Amino acid sequence: MSETATRLSLYSIAAHRGFADALVAGLIPRYAEDDAGLARLTLLLPSRRAIRTVTEAFVRLSGGGLLLPRMAVIGDLDLDETLGALLDPIGVDNEIPPAADPTRRWLRLAQMLRLAMERAGMDPIPGQAALLRQAREIARGMDRLLVEGIGPEELMSARVLDLVGELSEHWVRNLHLFASVQAMWLAELQERGELDAPARRTRLFDHAAAKWSRTPPAGAIVAAGVTSASPSIARLLRVIAQMPQGSVVLPDLDLALDDAVWDGLGRAGKGENPDDPPIGPGDAVTHPQYHLKLLLNRMGVARGEVRPWHRAGMSKAPPERSRAISNLFLPPEQSATWIDLPPEARRLSGVRVMETAHPEEEAQAIAILIREALEIPERRVALITPDRGLAGRVIAHLERWNIAADDTAGRPLPQTVAGRMLLLLAEVLAERGAAIPLLSVLVHPYAGLGFHGGGGDERGKRRAAWLSHARRLDLAMRGPRLDIGLAPLREAVLRMAERRGEPAMREWWEEVERMLTPLVALGSEERIDLAASLDALAAAAEGICGLSIWGEADGRALAAFVEDLREQARGVSTMLEPAELPAMLRDAMEQVAVRPPYGGHERLAIYGLIEARMSRADLVICGALHEGSWPQPATTDPLIAPAVLRALGVPGGDFRIGLSAHDLAAALGAPEVVLSHARRDSSGPVIASRFILRVRAMLGPKLLETHVQGNAPLWSAAIDRAEPVPPHPQPEPMPSAEQRRVGLSATGLDRLRSDPYQFYARSILRLHALDAIDDEPTPAWRGSAVHDILHRWHRDHGAAPGTLHDLARAMLNAMSGHPFMRGLWQPRLLAALDWIEAETAALAADGRTIAATECKGVITVDGVRVEARADRIDRLADGTLAIVDYKTGRPPSASMVEEGFALQLGTTALVAERGGFHDAGVEGTPDRFEYWSLARGKDGFGFRDEPVKEGRKRTGLAREEFIEQSAFYLSDAIARWITGNAPFTARLNPDLPGYNEYDQLMRLDEWQGRARRDSGEGKEA
Repeated sequence: MSETATRLSLYSIAAHRGFADALVAGLIPRYAEDDAGLARLTLLLPSRRAIRTVTEAFVRLSGGGLLLPRMAVIGDLDLDETLGALLDPIGVDNEIPPAADPTRRWLRLAQMLRLAMERAGMDPIPGQAALLRQAREIARGMDRLLVEGIGPEELMSARVLDLVGELSEHWVRNLHLFASVQAMWLAELQERGELDAPARRTRLFDHAAAKWSRTPPAGAIVAAGVTSASPSIARLLRVIAQMPQGSVVLPDLDLALDDAVWDGLGRAGKGENPDDPPIGPGDAVTHPQYHLKLLLNRMGVARGEVRPWHRAGMSKAPPERSRAISNLFLPPEQSATWIDLPPEARRLSGVRVMETAHPEEEAQAIAILIREALEIPERRVALITPDRGLAGRVIAHLERWNIAADDTAGRPLPQTVAGRMLLLLAEVLAERGAAIPLLSVLVHPYAGLGFHGGGGDERGKRRAAWLSHARRLDLAMRGPRLDIGLAPLREAVLRMAERRGEPAMREWWEEVERMLTPLVALGSEERIDLAASLDALAAAAEGICGLSIWGEADGRALAAFVEDLREQARGVSTMLEPAELPAMLRDAMEQVAVRPPYGGHERLAIYGLIEARMSRADLVICGALHEGSWPQPATTDPLIAPAVLRALGVPGGDFRIGLSAHDLAAALGAPEVVLSHARRDSSGPVIASRFILRVRAMLGPKLLETHVQGNAPLWSAAIDRAEPVPPHPQPEPMPSAEQRRVGLSATGLDRLRSDPYQFYARSILRLHALDAIDDEPTPAWRGSAVHDILHRWHRDHGAAPGTLHDLARAMLNAMSGHPFMRGLWQPRLLAALDWIEAETAALAADGRTIAATECKGVITVDGVRVEARADRIDRLADGTLAIVDYKTGRPPSASMVEEGFALQLGTTALVAERGGFHDAGVEGTPDRFEYWSLARGKDGFGFRDEPVKEGRKRTGLAREEFIEQSAFYLSDAIARWITGNAPFTARLNPDLPGYNEYDQLMRLDEWQGRARRDSGEGKEA
């Protein structure tokens, strides 16, 4: 062994030993010489999460009280963690410039990217939100180069320039774009006297390495769990390993791996010739040991110089597990040796594979395993998954057993309650008060808590009153979209408040409008300033929610995000279109993870991949093991070609697959492990992770049978399984005689005769379907709109020629701003209304006048109140009446009228004949029964039709029998359903086209056609 090797203190903790517990188990006897022995030790750990994990390990293994060592964070760039005071002392500020603010850099890079695109003649230039998204990618690319110690001049080195000619045109253009932006940014950094954070971190590492090389610290320093292979960290670790009281402890370095396999991993930063690229094209960057080989090569250390750490943790696995893990991740060429391995070298005792049908079943099965494990005292459980959706499902399932669980990986800020409020307000701004985002704001869990003060009871009352007003506004906004802005909403609210006699509703809306007006005003501008928009959003959020918006963990994270972005946006003017603001904020907020404070079950942890490093539990469940999740797909830098990165010695996107494999290898070292995956996700079928496929292939069919977790999926399927429900029969409700005594309308009669159940649900149960918000104009809405327009035309203009078109356009614009209505239906309607105006004028020349419009008539038939609302009644020259029914679509066929399923004209005529319209000033005998349709006819939009059997018509009712036959159908319906005892059978006439509002209520899909189908099956059998 060389002299250098004897001076190096390098160790590795095998996967089966449990890193944190094994580390602490070795540190306590080595440094706990007296009560303060450990306090003189300094531990360098990769992240704050690792400090928490190691602290918990000290508590478990101490056996009593002790002073903990000083723990400092080297800092994980993936977690955006800063260095502690040990590596970033105050006295170094004079030597190393401060770091540039990352938010300011992001905003400035977007500006520089726009300038670079303009100089390159690129057209069109994307919007500001897209530029900011691309600027974030540029910043990540710059950071990757800085971490690897690659300066901008190396982008123009010979090895890169030799590749440029071989690249496609877009890669060359993107590389020039990246270099231009980087050059502009570095010039600004030099002018401001700052450094990028990775560059400053590198200088701090080098400063510490140089200082400790000259004067080693008095106390011992141990760097543990650090796997980052950046050159600066490698140099620092080399110095620590050489110090008299220094040690470096690596996680899961496979010391038993065959030398041929180790060499087969590739160059890993160390070529045979000086001119060789640091990373060869055949390097196995996806292997879990590759990044550790890269780190050792950059430290200038051979694998043989690393010694095993002989201490083990409390949750250790069998020693043969590490050998099986090593065989599991053999490179493709060496994995052919699996066929010759004896069973004991392939067996993963304590590891089980669980396959489920879909993510919901997977979450349920994992929750069952967790609950089962927690039943055993002192047993620790950990769920590791990169899928935060799966983690959320598991947490929800555990709540049924009152097991509180925290996801230490956190949730993205946009998915939190406070973050969602800010994004909803941004959508209100962008869409200028559109219905859906506005209502979402008003029913938000924090909404209504900003009005005045008060205690808990007062807050509850205030919240209840707020929601009551918001729900009434919801009803007023049902149907087609109103016009943009708050003015149409104000009119709707005022009409509702006046109709209901509720002045409080009006006062509530005035307060809401006062808070939202600045947002809507900003949305009407062509471009807005980012800082000003954040001011408006924060003011609106606090006005609606009060201090509750900032009170919880997500609110504090949101406050920090808003304050940081607003401060930097004031210094870097950022203008964007209002429509871009929600997407831009969502992208920025996705970078912020809200992690819960302590408070979950003390023996249960739910981790992301990064958070799980160094942790250990008695049972580890690895969830969502499918391609695209674990491992996640390899990402490609959008501006720097992979070949260029490889030539510079920067690991490509596949490098992260190797890190994911290392994370799994570490998890496999637990005593019991469950590898879980589902056959599909929310979007469709998925492929099991390549790691799962490797496990299956290495075990082989026979061994795999002993490694299957089959109970939990069965329990998951059974836990919510209900007893079979007998098939639902065709509904035939039989209300009491008192319940049947309801009035009839002309339209209700059609519904009663065609589908009695629909009448029962609407008129007896009084159930009414609500229109959707921002819905397309429905036929019912279009019909009401036409009736209102024509009634106003007759009432206010006396049906004067030349007035209908302008009146209709003005009323339609006020009724709805839905693009379907304005772009497609409105032009057709206006053409049909022109026909109505011309037709009315032509009939007036023959002595026919409009007697009434939208008038209500009432009569009593067989003791039942019958009412009809006539769209229009004309008086003919001979004094008789014409009943007119406006239709926006095709009118009912004459055969439906003849069979008694379209009786609106006949019932209205009957009411008129019996004097029901006396109060409207209309009396006489109807002789004409006309549909005026606004649909396309032979000569354009609009035509008249009478369902009267005359001339060549073979269907319909005879004119002289029209009213008499309608009266017969009316009396028959009254006798059967209103005063009789006939059941209100669902779909009594299934072949008739009709309403479908109550299909779900009648459970139509469960029984329709069953009798016929069952009968057919019986015959076939």
